[in-house]
Amino acid sequence: MKLLLFSDLHNSQSAAMRLVEMAAAVDVLVGAGDFATVRRGIEITIDILKQTGKTAVLVPGNSESFEELQAACGRWQGAHVLHGSSVTIDGLTFAGLGGGIPVTPFGSWSYDFSDEEASQLLASAGDGCDVLVSHSPPFGAVDVSSSGRQLGSRAIRTYVEAKQPRLVVCGHIHASAGKQEMVGKTAVINAGPNGIIYEL
Repeated sequence: MKLLLFSDLHNSQSAAMRLVEMAAAVDVLVGAGDFATVRRGIEITIDILKQTGKTAVLVPGNSESFEELQAACGRWQGAHVLHGSSVTIDGLTFAGLGGGIPVTPFGSWSYDFSDEEASQLLASAGDGCDVLVSHSPPFGAVDVSSSGRQLGSRAIRTYVEAKQPRLVVCGHIHASAGKQEMVGKTAVINAGPNGIIYEL
């Protein structure tokens, strides 16, 4: 299965249009959050992406809530919006976890969760998966900010080490966009807005 991985579009119409062009070569779109900017404009990005007509697995970032993403995707027949849940597509199980984890310093607009809350959401997503789609990266992998700090989630790291999914698709930390690291046997990719085609 060919996947188109992306994250952190933040209302960029040009980035979304570029992804629509890339989508012709793939089976499933995998969007790891932050379609909007500070809870505004999510429809702009989603309306462009749904033009692909492709099946999609999407999680909310910290710039939009689960409910806001669900509402924006209401007429996208092939979209699966995940947050503490999972879906199986052609034999591959995708689990999803949205939001900023751990809680960001951005204030009340940011859709954030503690590591403790993230652990509970991951548990409710099912007992393991092939692909974990998480807005936030696991601690210590593709999570280095522009100031050199590791800002990933320890709960996600614990889950990845225990369950060893084949792939983790994340975003959130813009300075690590486009980078890939391994956690055990798991490839962890901070997708970023440019799009990455990945075959499983």
